Amino acid sequence: MRRDVLDRLNAARQALRPIVLATDLVSGEQSLIESGEVTAGELEATPTIASACEQALRLDKGTIVEHGDRRIFLQVFNPPLRLIIIGAVHIAQPLASMATLAGYGVTVVDPRGAFATPERFPGIALNHDWPDEAVEALAPDARTALVALTHDPKLDDPALKLAVQSPCFYIAALGSKKTHAGRIERLTEQGIGPAALERIHGPAGLSIAAKSPAEIAISVMAQMTQVLRAPKGEPSVEKAA
Repeated sequence: MRRDVLDRLNAARQALRPIVLATDLVSGEQSLIESGEVTAGELEATPTIASACEQALRLDKGTIVEHGDRRIFLQVFNPPLRLIIIGAVHIAQPLASMATLAGYGVTVVDPRGAFATPERFPGIALNHDWPDEAVEALAPDARTALVALTHDPKLDDPALKLAVQSPCFYIAALGSKKTHAGRIERLTEQGIGPAALERIHGPAGLSIAAKSPAEIAISVMAQMTQVLRAPKGEPSVEKAA
C-alpha cells in the first residue's frame, strides 16, 4: 500500500469517516474512495465503482466489482455503530439490550441517577449529564442513532435540537402524534427549520401495533435498521404497505 493511501486511510478512520479501499486484484492498484470521490491512489472512481462503494458501506460488507476487464475488491472501513438513548425509562432497557446484540455501542443518558443505574442497565455505558451536554460531548457522527424516550421536553428537546444539526443517520422520539406535533412546534420556536425537523421519526418506530416496552423497542430497532440499510429513496415499509 502506498504511504499516501495508508496515511489518508488512517486519518479517515481516526476522524470516524466512512471510507472504502478499492484494490485492482490483477494490477494491485489502489484508491481510497469517500462520498464517491477518490481521495488518494490511482484507480478511477467510475460511476459503477462509486455506486458499489455506496452499497458496500450501507451493508457493511466488502465486495468484488467487475468493471470492464478489471476485478476490483472493495474493502469497507466504517466507523462503529452507536446509539444514544435519552432517558433511562422502561423501554430503554430492552432497546439497549437489543441494540447491543445488533452491534451498537449504547450510551444511556439521564441526569436522574435513580433511573440510570448499573443494576437496571448492566454492561451499558451510562451518562448522568444533561442531555445537551452529553450529546455535545458524544459528538454524533453518520453512524450514530439517537432516540429520545423521556416525554419530558426539558430532557428530550435539547438532545433532539443538537441531533438534527448533526450527521446522525437516525433520530426518533417517543410519543403520540399530538405529542410530536407539540415537540415540532417547540423546536420551530427555537429556530430549527422544517428540513431538519423532518429528520425526526415521531412517533418512534415502525407501526406494528406494539404495546409492551419490549415490543416498542423492537419497532424502534426495526425502523433504525431500515434507515441504516435501505437504499436512499426506497419507500419505507409503511409507505410500501
